[in-house]
Amino acid sequence: MMMVMDNLVSGLVIRAAIDVHRALGPGLLESAYSRCLAIELRNRGIFFEQERNLPITYHGVTIESGYRIDFLVDRRVVVEVKAVEKLGDIHTAQVLTYMKLMKCRVGLLLNFNVPLLKDGIQRLVI
Repeated sequence: MMMVMDNLVSGLVIRAAIDVHRALGPGLLESAYSRCLAIELRNRGIFFEQERNLPITYHGVTIESGYRIDFLVDRRVVVEVKAVEKLGDIHTAQVLTYMKLMKCRVGLLLNFNVPLLKDGIQRLVI
């Protein structure tokens, strides 16, 4: 049942991101896409946290690391927004790390700097 909800939430985010990309196209800064995606998610009634702090716990000590998740949607899907020429392994590793630290099984890596957003979507599952 949890994976069904994860799939539903990730699908809602993807549809919202596609609508943002259709309206704006490629070529803008990450921050513009993030702000517009937040508006789109809010307008659709989807619960999310934006720029969520991600502390690290090491040997029982919580360390404010400076990491921030672009979006944590419905407390279950990590969403990282990029606007880069090409996604690299480091971007995937970043999302996988955020997922592990947040104990989320599903993550989305969205690169808005592509002609068709479907080519800039990576859905990650652990």
